[in-house]
Amino acid sequence: MGAPLKRSSDRHLVEEHLQELARLADTAGAEVVGSLTQQLDRPHPGTYLGKGKIEELKQLAASREATLVLFDDELSPAQGRNIEQALNVRVMDRAEVILDIFATRARTNEAKMQVELAQLEYLLPRLTRMWTHLEKFRGGIGMRGPGETQLETDRRLINHRIKILKERLADVLRSREVQRASRRREFRAALVGYTNAGKSSILRGLSGAADVFVEDRLFATLDPLTRETTLGEGYRVLVTDTVGFIRKLPHDLVASFRATLEETREADLLLHVIDASHPSWEEQREVVEEVLAEIGAQERPVLYVFNKIDALDPESVEALRARAAGEGIDAVFVSALQADGLLALRAALRARAEDAFPLVALTLPAEDGSLLARLYKMADVVDVASDDGALRVTARIPNWLMPELAAYRAS
Repeated sequence: MGAPLKRSSDRHLVEEHLQELARLADTAGAEVVGSLTQQLDRPHPGTYLGKGKIEELKQLAASREATLVLFDDELSPAQGRNIEQALNVRVMDRAEVILDIFATRARTNEAKMQVELAQLEYLLPRLTRMWTHLEKFRGGIGMRGPGETQLETDRRLINHRIKILKERLADVLRSREVQRASRRREFRAALVGYTNAGKSSILRGLSGAADVFVEDRLFATLDPLTRETTLGEGYRVLVTDTVGFIRKLPHDLVASFRATLEETREADLLLHVIDASHPSWEEQREVVEEVLAEIGAQERPVLYVFNKIDALDPESVEALRARAAGEGIDAVFVSALQADGLLALRAALRARAEDAFPLVALTLPAEDGSLLARLYKMADVVDVASDDGALRVTARIPNWLMPELAAYRAS
């Protein structure tokens, strides 16, 4: 069910949004048997849709023998409860479907905790609706309505569980900060983008790692995965694949995955992967940029990676290149499926790594062992030679360390 507001930009893309909702439903294991749309002046406070449309939706669900109705927009707890009562079938909104998919795709303990936290925070204001659902549709011995006392008990238990999960995820965040500190001597890039844009395929292509999971479905990857990619002449980059974004991503989910998404805030470069073959890639780019702003990563350097150009004709690719150049967008055009399809991305990463970690010659006092030790810890030392009581050191040094070493640069 799609019901965009008449004054919103979504009204022009309602069919495409419903197609995406259908893909979400398929990923969650449901079979789509029909769809319905309506443009609203404003949502009805009680049932989101008007009385007439609710009746039409009820008849459609009955005629198709549907057991579940999915709404593309988020419903309030009261709206969800009232619609279920009117239709006499289970109702879910887009946020619930996404949370359900994340729950089935989570593999690591961290991802499972993040998804559970998001689900509990989504569930908490909707407990009354859930109990009404159980009373009405699953009545009988052992399933009778528990009443207000049980609701209060459940709220207390859920709040306690939320507190525990937040404490555990805070520990995960601290652990990740230690890991990131140990990687400061490495050039780090994070793959971000709309779900199914091809981030995992690019990571596999860059690193050659066969263990990188790739699947042509929404949210195929939830857990962040980092692999090293060599760029030649001693330069290398640590590339991290992050969870894909999607329009109307539940805020609870973004908040829960904040520890994972910290990788994007700390990366030296964001590789914003865009499915160039998708007709609405511009809207998808805006969605990703909105989420990046929400997590505080909008100021990081960005390289736009237009993927899947193999699905476009040469004229379309050239038009895309010209448009990117005209808008001043720093972009490369690649295909993760072609043999040499990532050469442009490798070259761009090499250039960025050289800028961020320039090869520098230093002259250090031979007796200053602590400075040499710090250099080994924070930089990539290529060569050390002794010369008249001094040490001639050649190293790839991160830019943030250069001011500290400026006095030792060889003339």
